[in-house]
Amino acid sequence: MIDGAGENLGVIPTRQAIQNAREQDLDLVEVSPNANPPVCRIMDFGKFLYEREKKDREAKKAQAKIEVKEIRLRPKTNEHHRGFKVDDARRWLLQGHKVRVTVKFRGREMDYPEIALEDLREIAQSLSDVGVIEQSPMFEGRTMLVVMGPAKVKAKKPEKAEGGEETQDESGNS
Repeated sequence: MIDGAGENLGVIPTRQAIQNAREQDLDLVEVSPNANPPVCRIMDFGKFLYEREKKDREAKKAQAKIEVKEIRLRPKTNEHHRGFKVDDARRWLLQGHKVRVTVKFRGREMDYPEIALEDLREIAQSLSDVGVIEQSPMFEGRTMLVVMGPAKVKAKKPEKAEGGEETQDESGNS
């Protein structure tokens, strides 16, 4: 048993542990039921739950929320209009969002999926410096789509001098 101050009181009978908890006006909580003997702790259980919930809320706030932005095209979308859409996708990738590029087919356009595939390849190629393909081009009903995510930024290594040693500044850092 562990008391409210965190001190180990050793092995104590259950009745005495409950009595100790009541005297301190706290709860007796079984912390590790599978241990032999089981480990119990005297604590304010309501306060414990509140603190745990507070930590969970803080952790949830700190999570990076990744949005999936979408640009929609048609097989007949001209180069100029597609350029504006690609610029938007570039901006979103630089902000850390994922981008879904969809090409919607209507009528007989379904007979020529290679046109849309070529468009998606060109878009992916033009965004390759800021994004990577996370999901390759695929069909979903009458739409073909590709999902791109932001590219990982590579850390630059310190440049080496001609002698093969790392260069150092006046402070001794490399």
